[in-house]
Amino acid sequence: MSETNRIPVTVLTGFLGSGKTTLLNRILTENHGQRIAVIENEFGEIGVDQELVINAEEEIFEMNNGCICCTVRGDLIRILGNLMTRRDKFDRIVLETTGLANPGPVAQTFFVDEGMREEFELDGIVTMVDARHFDQQLADSEETSTQIAFADVIVLNKTDLVSGADLDVLERRVRAINAMAKIVRADPERRAAVPMSAVLGIGGFDLARALEYKPTFLEPEYPFEWAGAYEFSAGDYTLTLQEGPDPGMKIVLCETLPSDNLDPAKAAERVFTLFSGDIASDSPGAMIEPALRAQHLDLPGGIEAKFVLRIKTGGSYWLFTQHLPEEFALTLSGSLGMELAPRVHRNFDPGHSHDARVGSFSIETDRPVDAERFQAWLTHTLQTQGTQLYRMKGFLNFQGANERIIIQGVHMVVDSSSHGPWGDRPRKTQLVFIGRELDQSVLTQGFDTCLTDGEAHPA
Repeated sequence: MSETNRIPVTVLTGFLGSGKTTLLNRILTENHGQRIAVIENEFGEIGVDQELVINAEEEIFEMNNGCICCTVRGDLIRILGNLMTRRDKFDRIVLETTGLANPGPVAQTFFVDEGMREEFELDGIVTMVDARHFDQQLADSEETSTQIAFADVIVLNKTDLVSGADLDVLERRVRAINAMAKIVRADPERRAAVPMSAVLGIGGFDLARALEYKPTFLEPEYPFEWAGAYEFSAGDYTLTLQEGPDPGMKIVLCETLPSDNLDPAKAAERVFTLFSGDIASDSPGAMIEPALRAQHLDLPGGIEAKFVLRIKTGGSYWLFTQHLPEEFALTLSGSLGMELAPRVHRNFDPGHSHDARVGSFSIETDRPVDAERFQAWLTHTLQTQGTQLYRMKGFLNFQGANERIIIQGVHMVVDSSSHGPWGDRPRKTQLVFIGRELDQSVLTQGFDTCLTDGEAHPA
């Protein structure tokens, strides 16, 4: 079967009670014009045409990292093979996992088995989130964060049970676990009601399509959302914040450098590590001076909070903020009360948190990569951190090659292929990692050993 005729498969996952079956029923009854076969990995009534439902007993395997994972690997390959005999009866497949399943082994099936790769295309993993019970489920179950980490699309369900502010906080928490997934909020008046285009035909395992949806898809993620460069004279300034979605705001105030060239992206690489180090906490009225450290501004609810910025030496300074300034009505004013505007400013995609559990980070470089050194590094990485590495995506710019290489990884299974010549695109390597307790510094340092100073392509 040609690649264009492969059958798309959507994996639907989410913790117990998150609304998977409700969404499945919507998929089967919406007027989208597609015939859908369902592989159901749970017993019980789901209220759909039973001729479309295939019940598969899950198999229990003890994985090499010591955890027990529910997979459908054996039955899945058998059932997919049987479905091929009825290929003219459906256009796509939706596979619903159990509420306690790790979707990783399911995704791996479409990489590991050559027959599956030829016949089926993994369109994406859709994860349902119970907005009301997310915090409790996240604390009680590792599967909750794992399901989010593997997702290409995350549906926030039961939105009618939480306030708008709580939903904003929830979205940021989910984004901290998976910085590259698309987040969709279900209709508060109808459970699991989302546009079908948001969950079907998403191309989550197609990097080119992912970049069409989000051009910054593979850009580095940071623990701050905004940066602005201000021109200060010596003296005191007032930083004012109103109550916002969080009870505090982390900031960094530091001098610009000539090498920054007033480019927030260049300064970001220098500043982002400060947000994960020792952070001083300040209450309203505190005095803040430029320094290479982060400050945490405590914001008492319901009142305006003012902080003093003392500039001893006039010049150009960066202000990096954890959240967008408009979320806290942040203003910066001089001694006469006149509000200051930044010379330049930029919004950044919300980055990952520095939680020791599940998170994501990116690597980007325009230096060419040595293919042999990269393969050796990748092999070592999979051997040492493969069970913790849930997803990896990216483009590779190999030295001496004109081809743009796509790489996709699920746990210890990695696949790569050519995406055609670079053409007029900037030649650069972009990699995104999502996993549990990944050692970012070790991964980054190891990858750096693969870089060269030579030409990225033939003369």
